[in-house]
Amino acid sequence: MKNKIEEYLKKVQEFHADNLEQLENFRIEYLSKKGKIPSLFADFRNVAPEERKEMGQLINSLKNAVQNKIVALKEALEQSSQSDGTDHDLTLPPNVTLGTRHPLSIVRNEIIEIFSRIGFSVSEGPEIEDDFHNFSALNFPPDHPARDMQDTFFIEKDPDIALRTHTSSVQIRVMENSKPPFRTVLPGRVFRNEAISARAHCIFHQVEGLVVDTDVSFADLKQTLFYFAKELFGENTKTRFRPSYFPFTEPSAEMDVSCNICGGKGCNICKYTGWVEILGCGMVDPFVLESCNIDSKKYTGFAFGMGIERITMLKYQINDLRLFFENDLRFLEQFKSAY
Repeated sequence: MKNKIEEYLKKVQEFHADNLEQLENFRIEYLSKKGKIPSLFADFRNVAPEERKEMGQLINSLKNAVQNKIVALKEALEQSSQSDGTDHDLTLPPNVTLGTRHPLSIVRNEIIEIFSRIGFSVSEGPEIEDDFHNFSALNFPPDHPARDMQDTFFIEKDPDIALRTHTSSVQIRVMENSKPPFRTVLPGRVFRNEAISARAHCIFHQVEGLVVDTDVSFADLKQTLFYFAKELFGENTKTRFRPSYFPFTEPSAEMDVSCNICGGKGCNICKYTGWVEILGCGMVDPFVLESCNIDSKKYTGFAFGMGIERITMLKYQINDLRLFFENDLRFLEQFKSAY
């Protein structure tokens, strides 16, 4: 893997583009969803534990080199076009500007990248789920309130099919189709039948995480989330865990981070407590493991889940969740970047 990264890095350093089309093909080759760098992150889970730190640093160096190369070549091509006045495409509309990444996409990708550095793969699943994967296998009893129509969008013709209410359903699919050990994050869009307001929406996004192995403990969960919080919000971020309840984990907890808006002094965002809750977590309930034919006497695991909207609002100090869904260019252009 190291030789492959070094080979890619050499090609990046030698690459030269004569026009924007060549530059775009270069970007797609390395940075698109099926490009070389995402493929390296996918292969990262197969790297030996003692080599992960070095390989992670090499992959990130390659990614930075590609991004810097794109920015430098783009600026050079634009300056060359303006200076000689001969390389203009007259068929293009005037005042063409670059689009912007959606803030939810920015934060989603940042969360995935943080966990990729410590060996997590990425798993995805369907948005329309059956009762087993969305509820039963996760230890939701038949009379649980989450099954009620006020929380779940059921498919009218089949009451056992619904729009998924969490990406925990993907955890079940991973455990059904994989043999431990494994560690993965599960990003995706979820749906709940809630009134739309500044703090709630019927559509939102989650990133969940799942680790199953021998001798996995709550201490492993805490250290993983300590690392994540400091990487996302900064080294000075403080964290705390509070006991909680979820049907699919036992014991369960909610994790708070110190409010980065007021510095922990208290404001309306943190309700003057100095803390903001960002995720729920816990040890995977043995019932859930057994539902997926995993021996709960041999294996243990932990899981966590966070709402991308809440973290994005905290990270960028956004006070109205509806802004994420209204396609207001005045809002989106604040997140403009080179690519």
